[in-house]
Amino acid sequence: MCGGCVEKEYPNRGNICLENGSFLLNFTGCAVCNKRDFMLITNKSLKEEDGEEIVTYDHLCKNCHHVVARHEYTFSIMDEFQACRVEQLCSLNCGKTF
Repeated sequence: MCGGCVEKEYPNRGNICLENGSFLLNFTGCAVCNKRDFMLITNKSLKEEDGEEIVTYDHLCKNCHHVVARHEYTFSIMDEFQACRVEQLCSLNCGKTF
C-alpha cells in the first residue's frame, strides 16, 4: 500500500470482509498525479490451495497507473462459516512507484 495514497497506513477493519478485499474508503488520492478517481484492478489471480481460495491483485491509479496497493485475501470454510483473511502484500511506500 502506498503511504502517500491513503489516509491511515493500516486501518483497523475489525471483522469487515469485503467482497473484493479492498477498503477503498481509506484511499485519499494518488500520490503521483494527485487525482482521486476509480482504480484499476490488474494482475488478478485466483488459486485454490488446501481447501482455501487465495486471490491476489494490484490496485492502480486509472490516470497514471501508479501502484496504490497489492492485495491478497484468502477465503476458507471453518465450521460451516466462511472465513476471510486479508493481507497487504507491500509495505507502505510514501508515494513512490512500486
